[in-house]
Amino acid sequence: MNKNAIFIGLMAALCTIGCNSHKEEKKEERTFEATQPVVMDTTIVKEYVCQIHSIRHIELRAMEKGYLKTISIDEGQNVRKGQSMFAIMPNIYQAELQRANAEGNAAEIEYKNTKLLSDGKVVSTNELALSKAKFDKAKAEINLAATHLGFTNIKAPFNGVIDHFHVREGSMLEEGELLTTLSDNSKMWVYFNVPEAEYLNFIMSADKDKKQKVNLLMANNQQFNLPGIVETIEGEFNNETGNIAFRAAFDNPKGILRHGETGTILMPIPLTNAMLIPQKTTFEVLNKKYVFVIDKNSKIEQREVVVGQALENLFVVTKGLKVGDKILLDGLRLVKVNEKIKYNLKDSKKVLTSLDVYAE
Repeated sequence: MNKNAIFIGLMAALCTIGCNSHKEEKKEERTFEATQPVVMDTTIVKEYVCQIHSIRHIELRAMEKGYLKTISIDEGQNVRKGQSMFAIMPNIYQAELQRANAEGNAAEIEYKNTKLLSDGKVVSTNELALSKAKFDKAKAEINLAATHLGFTNIKAPFNGVIDHFHVREGSMLEEGELLTTLSDNSKMWVYFNVPEAEYLNFIMSADKDKKQKVNLLMANNQQFNLPGIVETIEGEFNNETGNIAFRAAFDNPKGILRHGETGTILMPIPLTNAMLIPQKTTFEVLNKKYVFVIDKNSKIEQREVVVGQALENLFVVTKGLKVGDKILLDGLRLVKVNEKIKYNLKDSKKVLTSLDVYAE
């Protein structure tokens, strides 16, 4: 084969490879996506740690001393108003009532006889009055003895749930000794602390006289099935925390909530003319948030923004942007300040509706 022909063929092949490589190295210029802030009315949900209390939660104590004869209920049991729960040995108090009744009968007989004599002008009116006073005293002693006897049978003052027992059958009780606690869980009071600024926003709002509805996120991260209503606000701020306590009421027909539980109150707060941007358009430098704004010459400008509230995938911006600003939506790590870029401006509302499927 001719050496010149082989050499020419090799040079042609190298030239072809070099030209293709040069074409592959030439990259196509990237087009970035941009959007604009959206101003609209929206609602944010504020979260507050809360304590859950029964609407009535009381201590049951022995009003009389003596041996605990019987316990007719169990821990955790639902009891009805008037149901007998604890019985203290009543023998002594029964005897006292019998004695009071006997003394009362004697006083009554004496009074009736004195009245007959008084009617016959045999005794003075003063003696009749003294006899009447003795009779009244005897009746009072009967009532007192009956009351003491009644205290030996401890009944439920309202419908509720029994808590842990602090005594057992056969225990020697002292007057005032704690037996257990009783909780009325038909309705729950939920307390949560609100910072001063948020309290002022709430109390100065146009809807302050309306019943504020709230929801309860329970400890298992599930939402309670019924909404509650903010009923009261306490009278003083806590000087140490700067918070004030709100109280919301929740109906609890199924008895799911119990006294002493914790959870999170979810309070919806309406915002008027809020400026919204996607969270993914922001980045953080030294605890400050920034966005990349595209100017009229398609150049990148770094601008600090102040975030007032955070929603799911969105930020409410209170300072740093104005309506019509173009902000970079993707590729934040691929651009530099003052760099000129090509971009495609996407419809802002469509961007907001697609945020739940976005992943970068």
